[in-house]
Amino acid sequence: MLAVDKKGGTVLFLNPRTFETEIVLGGFKKTVHELLVVPEAARAYVPIFGDGIHGRNPNPQNVLCVFDLEKRELLTMIDLWPCSAPHTLRLGPDGLIYVTCENSANIAIVDPATNRMVETIETGSSNCHRLTIAPDGQRLYTENEEDATISVIDVPGRRLLGKIETPSPLGGIAISADSRTVVAVDDTEPALLLIDTERERLRGKVRLRGVPQPAQIARYSPDWSLLAVTSMNSGTVTLIDPSFEDQTTVAVGSQPMDMAFYNERLFVACQGDGSIHVIDVPAGRQVESFAAGVGCECLGFF
Repeated sequence: MLAVDKKGGTVLFLNPRTFETEIVLGGFKKTVHELLVVPEAARAYVPIFGDGIHGRNPNPQNVLCVFDLEKRELLTMIDLWPCSAPHTLRLGPDGLIYVTCENSANIAIVDPATNRMVETIETGSSNCHRLTIAPDGQRLYTENEEDATISVIDVPGRRLLGKIETPSPLGGIAISADSRTVVAVDDTEPALLLIDTERERLRGKVRLRGVPQPAQIARYSPDWSLLAVTSMNSGTVTLIDPSFEDQTTVAVGSQPMDMAFYNERLFVACQGDGSIHVIDVPAGRQVESFAAGVGCECLGFF
């Protein structure tokens, strides 16, 4: 199990059974931020974002760290210049890695076979935040937090197609298994905005039950049977079925951020108190929690 300790500035290798921290890798510039694990290649990728936060990052970095999961060590660093403040990253169906770079407001495309940036795509935003890639590999969507827009990227053509306006600023983004619905997390109230990708417009809003404050991160399970949404300010994670009709909200630790699904459990990283909480998905309840690092933001399994 791998964890990115954003507040501690380290990358942790954890025992997936005992949850003990086995290896701590440090010495990185500020700040390790987000995570992509590619188990098939025994690689993990962690951006170095900068010493600020979204929208206030005066000293952005431009490096993507590559870790060897078999040797459990830093393998190399990929220079993303002139892209700056790399943030969310996802592996596309084409085998390339796509990274939102906030301060430069573009997408960096990385070839993991060569560990080089091969191209960039402009997003037309002021600072693109998170991204999601359609399962069919045709479109990439970035949520541009303060802009209240979603950029639509033609992945094969590597170009910006346009932007979808949303009624409020955004905090996170995901996409359904059929590539027809973008789920955008409302940053002003505890709700999800459902975007029709064919018509490129809002088709509905889902209120998060038992969540008093706006949410932030949305993540589908690997089999697309569940959507999990964390609310950093509410200390909750909400489990939602694909029809958006059934919801279960579970209280976790302080400032829950990103998540990782493993079998029938969901692991939630809580950066506010250095805890990781384990949710039994079928039962819809927390079954365990443990300490890891100072304040982990992201988790992954390999």
